[in-house]
Amino acid sequence: MLELERIAVDYGHVRALWDVSLEVKLGQRAALLGANGAGKSTTMGAICGLLPLAAGTVRFQGRELHRHSTVETVAAGIALVPEGRRLFPAMSVHENLLMGAYSPQARAHIDDSLRQVHELFPILKEKSRQSAGELSGGQQQQVAIGRALMSRPQVLLLDEPFIGVAPLVVREIIETLVEISARGVMMLLVEQNVHRAFEFAEYAYVIENGRTVLEGSREQILGDAQFNEKFLGLA
Repeated sequence: MLELERIAVDYGHVRALWDVSLEVKLGQRAALLGANGAGKSTTMGAICGLLPLAAGTVRFQGRELHRHSTVETVAAGIALVPEGRRLFPAMSVHENLLMGAYSPQARAHIDDSLRQVHELFPILKEKSRQSAGELSGGQQQQVAIGRALMSRPQVLLLDEPFIGVAPLVVREIIETLVEISARGVMMLLVEQNVHRAFEFAEYAYVIENGRTVLEGSREQILGDAQFNEKFLGLA
């Protein structure tokens, strides 16, 4: 299980996260919801070790991670699909995928991991030698997800993965992510579109101004009057 307990994060003298708590259980698909600037991406950075904690604890499988480096966090089984994909556009699809197999454990299974990625996203095998920058937005997103999978993660963090992706491809990606989840991979999705998030997620956490303010199932979240008023504009 991935657990965040009352974490806080500062950017210099400015506090971005004040009190965020959540947990993702084995095989669960969870979403992190909130308006722009609420702290969703900051939370992802804190989980990965990209941002140091000012307070609180990040645990994975009972082990505290908040004092570990990002390299150690990836080796522990947590991978991030970053907002904007962050591919190497001049490099081939194949080379971008190999960048995900960074840790010694992942390098030992490169061929098997690559086979699994190609089975999940057949277009990536077809376009293996093509430059990543020449692909469509949806194909680039598949590369970004595939690169993360090359590290053989137990937890997959997805930060706004559907931006710039055609609706039909979004649905295909969601179906693939559900298939990956069924294999036991825990997932945490950052998404602003609440209804799209619940096409994927079984449970969600809502953060506002750097604090967890609500959690629950689709029915519980969408049935909350304050959530509807603040985030959906429904009085």
